[in-house]
Amino acid sequence: MSDATESLSRRDLHTEQELAQGKATRLLIMGPQGSGKGTQAARLAEKFAIPTISTGDIFRANIKGGTDLGRLAQEYINRGDLVPDEVTDAMVKSRLSEADVADGFILDGYPRNAAQVTALDGVLADLGWHLDGVIELTANRDELMTRMAKRAHIEGRDDDTPEAIARRLDIYAEQTAPLLAAYSQRDLVVQVDGTGDIDQVTARIVEGLAAQLG
Repeated sequence: MSDATESLSRRDLHTEQELAQGKATRLLIMGPQGSGKGTQAARLAEKFAIPTISTGDIFRANIKGGTDLGRLAQEYINRGDLVPDEVTDAMVKSRLSEADVADGFILDGYPRNAAQVTALDGVLADLGWHLDGVIELTANRDELMTRMAKRAHIEGRDDDTPEAIARRLDIYAEQTAPLLAAYSQRDLVVQVDGTGDIDQVTARIVEGLAAQLG
């Protein structure tokens, strides 16, 4: 990592007193496909020693573990139906009750709609927590198209046509606009340019969070 990122940690983002009082770093990370969201979430999780929690990982863990929620989700999936929000919400609530999130977390892929924003607010309120920041990774649309087309070629995904990629970007923009608007009203959004060197992007995020949480 760059010197800028090495010099900042969770301890730098909060005062010694706040950390002594159990101050945690609780974040969301949002960004379209091709923005490097997964990569940056993993780097931040390592840096701040907090887990990344993705809905994909939660679903896989519940289904593999044969939990009640996992079996319920599998029933919907087997029928070709979308898993209802209340099932996803319950999985997230269960995950956030685990011991390893006491010092914070990075949520990746949740919430996805206004109802899930409300559900997450309720879960955090029940736990006596609140969000510290929402990281929004941005990138030029042409850059995203290029990145995603390259990934599709490497992975041999012939169905990932430029039209299909463009449609996914449109859907993402439509779905996340109201979420970002809601979190912006709470002064939580840290918008970061996701293009360029990976270390540089990480440094931008950490610096943005330091300003947000300072």
